[in-house]
Amino acid sequence: MIRPPGFRGAAFTTAASGDMKNPDNRHRVSDGLGIPSDWAFVRQVHGHQVHIVTESGSAGPGDALVTTTGRLPLAVNVADCAGLVIETASAVAVVHAGWRGVVAGVAASAGRLLEQLGGGDDPISRVAIGPMIGPCCFEVGPEVAVLFHDRHVKSTNGLITVDLESALRDQLPSARWWSARACTRCEEGWFSFRADGTDRRTAAIGWIP
Repeated sequence: MIRPPGFRGAAFTTAASGDMKNPDNRHRVSDGLGIPSDWAFVRQVHGHQVHIVTESGSAGPGDALVTTTGRLPLAVNVADCAGLVIETASAVAVVHAGWRGVVAGVAASAGRLLEQLGGGDDPISRVAIGPMIGPCCFEVGPEVAVLFHDRHVKSTNGLITVDLESALRDQLPSARWWSARACTRCEEGWFSFRADGTDRRTAAIGWIP
């Protein structure tokens, strides 16, 4: 389990925590964090839709959740995609971002909704980004690379890779960022769809205590 320092309520599970699609594993993680075991979640579709939620359970199709409700864990599942926890003084958002979601601006969409909830007087203070596929391993074709700014794209020995984290940081440039700085594809301890096609998932979880 990773607990980003300085965050009110944020955590990223590891492979050691088990598959977060398994309710028993979610219960164990919740007990360890001291949060309710009923989480709010979305049916992830690799887009930019953000849901405001006030209760646990599925909010429907989307890739981000926002709440001002205390003791309500928000969660997204990942296995190479990025999981983000975004905090303001009075709200929290959790975001799932693969390359399609990054291109669609999912982090920026969540950030805008968070600030709207605060009436413009509650800016984003912190963003935590969990383990994800790194620029060392995220190989793409030219049709994907062209969707990103040149500074997010590298070409080495004929391979084109994209730095998704830097692209996400550009969407919330005024926030203070914390990063796990771990690649799920080439480092141990994570689930990686790119590595072996697994259907197991870790989770990014955010909440207001």
